[in-house]
Amino acid sequence: MAEEISYIMSTPYTLAKSRIGGILSRLLSRIDLELIAAQIITPDKDTVEAYADSFIKHANKDKPGSAELLRNYVFNHMMPGENRAHRVAILLFRGENAVSQLMDHVGALYPENRSIESLTGETIRDTYADLVKTADGEVTYFEPAVLTPHSSAEALDNLRIFSNYMKSADNVVHNVFYPDPSKIQKTLVIIKPDNWRARSTRPGSIIDMLSRTGLRIVGMKVYQMSTADALEFYGTVKSALEEKLAPSISEKAADVLEAEFSIALDEGARKGLVDSFGISFAHYQFGSIVEFMSGRRPENVPFEELDRPGTVKSMILIYKGENAVEKIRDVLGPTDPRQAPGGTVRRDFGSDIMVNAVHASDSPQSVDRECGIVRIHQNDFSHFIERYLEEGLES
Repeated sequence: MAEEISYIMSTPYTLAKSRIGGILSRLLSRIDLELIAAQIITPDKDTVEAYADSFIKHANKDKPGSAELLRNYVFNHMMPGENRAHRVAILLFRGENAVSQLMDHVGALYPENRSIESLTGETIRDTYADLVKTADGEVTYFEPAVLTPHSSAEALDNLRIFSNYMKSADNVVHNVFYPDPSKIQKTLVIIKPDNWRARSTRPGSIIDMLSRTGLRIVGMKVYQMSTADALEFYGTVKSALEEKLAPSISEKAADVLEAEFSIALDEGARKGLVDSFGISFAHYQFGSIVEFMSGRRPENVPFEELDRPGTVKSMILIYKGENAVEKIRDVLGPTDPRQAPGGTVRRDFGSDIMVNAVHASDSPQSVDRECGIVRIHQNDFSHFIERYLEEGLES
C-alpha cells in the first residue's frame, strides 16, 4: 500500500496535564511510522469550527453518536475563550497504513460503560481517556485525550484545515498573561539525534522527565540541523576545545613520544605539539560534534550543500515559565552523564559529553542566539502537508 500521512493531536487537557511525553513514547516505540513534523498551536475560532464540523462530515454511519460527541468536545474545549486560546500539540506521521496504525494505537471511544477491570491500558485512550455515562446512557464526562482521523479522506480534509491556520501562526505560542513577566523566561531544548536512531521510548520519556519542571511547552518542531547551522550553533565550542583540549591532549602526546623514543622534549617542542597536533585534534573533535548533530563531517560537505537539511533528526522544544533556563538544566544534569546524579536525563539516557541526549540553553542570551540559528519561528509542518497534497510523498 502507498505511504500516507496522518496525525495525532493532543487535547488541551492532555497537553496541560503534561501527558504528551507518555503518549509520544507509546507511539514511537510501537508504530512503524516516521514522525516527520510536530507543532504546538492555539487554533482560532474559524479553525476550531471547521475542524469540529469535519467530524460530522466524515462520520461513520454506524456510529453517528461518536461523531457528535467529538464535535461537541472540540467546540467546548478547543474554542478560544475571552482571555486565551488553548494549546494543542499535533504530531505528523508518515508510512504505510498511517491512518489505521494510529487509529489502532489511539483506541476506540467507548460506546458503553466499561468496568475498571475491563480496561487494560493497551491503547492511549485506555490509559488517558475517560467517558462516563449514566445508567440511561447520558454522557456525564468525556475526555478523549487525543484525536486522530478515521480515514485517509478525513486526514487530508483536516490537514488542509490545519495547514491554512499554520501558514500565519507563530511556531511559539503566546496564550498566557503572567502577572510579573520579568520573572518569566523561555529556554530552548534539543532532543539530540542519538534518541531517534531506532524505535524507542526515549524522546517521549525525556519530555516526560522535563515535565516535572512545571514549565509549559510553547514551541515544538522536528528538525534536521544543516552543517552550516551546526557550525554556527557550536561555534563557541570550537574555541573552547582549542583552549582547553589542545594543551591537554598535546601533553599526553608529548609523554607518549618521550616514552617511545627515550627523549626529553623541550618547551619549544611541546608548544609546537600544541599548535600542530593539539589544534588539529581539537578541530577533529569539533567536526565530530558537527557530524553528530547534522549527520556529516564539515570537511566532507561541499560549500553548496552546507545549508541543506542534515541526515539525522532532532526535536526542538521551547519551554516557558519562571526560571526556565535553570529548571531545565537541573533536570538534565551535568554535561558529562558520568558525573550526573541519578534521576537526571543525562544520567539515564546519555553516554558521554557529546552523546548526552539533550542540549539546553545555558542563559537567556544563549536562548536568543540559538533560537535564531535554528529558526524557531519557522516550522515545516504546513510544508509537508502542502507537498503531500500537491505532489505526494516521493517528491
